[in-house]
Amino acid sequence: MNKAIDGSSAELLQAQAHIWNQTFNFINSASLKCAVQLGIPDVIQSHGKPMTLTELVTALPIKQAKACYIYRLMRVLVHSGFFVQQKINKEDEQEQRYFLTPASRLLLKDEPLSARLFLLIVLDPILTKPWHFLSDWFQTDDATPFTTAHGRSFWEYNAEEPRLGNLFNEAMASDSRLITSVLIKTARRAIAETFPDLKCTVFDLPHVIANLQGTENLEFVGGDMFEAIPHANAILLKWILHDWNDEECVKILKKCKEAIPRKEEGGKVIIIDMSVENQKGDDRSFKAQLFFDLLMMVLLTGKERDRKEWDKLFSDAGFSHYKITPMLGLRSLIEAYP
Repeated sequence: MNKAIDGSSAELLQAQAHIWNQTFNFINSASLKCAVQLGIPDVIQSHGKPMTLTELVTALPIKQAKACYIYRLMRVLVHSGFFVQQKINKEDEQEQRYFLTPASRLLLKDEPLSARLFLLIVLDPILTKPWHFLSDWFQTDDATPFTTAHGRSFWEYNAEEPRLGNLFNEAMASDSRLITSVLIKTARRAIAETFPDLKCTVFDLPHVIANLQGTENLEFVGGDMFEAIPHANAILLKWILHDWNDEECVKILKKCKEAIPRKEEGGKVIIIDMSVENQKGDDRSFKAQLFFDLLMMVLLTGKERDRKEWDKLFSDAGFSHYKITPMLGLRSLIEAYP
């Protein structure tokens, strides 16, 4: 018997499917983490050409008895856009072959702009555990769900656990290389490697820059940005302010304002952070920004801000005006003037 499903039943089943998709969303990230840890993107890259499933399972560091499961893993990753599976030509009678995509190329170990370390730290059990305490956190006085889960703040954990601290620092450095590459190509912004006469100072917590050696035009200085910031013509805050709440950000910006000259003398603060908005109906990017905002809430005391929130922040910190240029994908280049 073949009966058409009525409207209310179809709606009920669609609602169930929507719930299932959201419930199982973690499988996408878990599958991607597995692929990175097994080195699947690197194996395909090293092969020099697209790989068949047989070639792939033979090259992977897995037990032979588990080879039959790789197809199912790859099927999910193909569907989520990390690999492409197709025949090279119509005459090719062999099985379909796997190609890398721009996204999976960004996960290669030897890719200078790799996002691999960022993926691994965000999906580390230390950082995923707090999400299981989110509802508990709403009923406590803890500053963050991370504190509820681990009994200490993210920054305290990061400083006391070398593995997490090193992974975090390496992930941030990798992201900085990617952003710097985009800036040079799109805005031709000066950095120390491009303009040898430009003197740069990297200012961070003492334990972060310990044992780092500078060059003639690059200096490492340890300190606390809430106490004082070294004097400079311009200050770059890359992915800093989103870590902190509004009151903390105002304190940071005021210290920056004290450290730079007047606007007429070229003083400004350059900020790389998100300005949350759904530009041109780009729902995928907007969704990622919303996810990042919750990530800041769960791990830290920060947030991702929209234009009104940035406006209030700069006003409260005493800046005369600012400019937001959405040129870095999910993030923007923000210039604030004293």
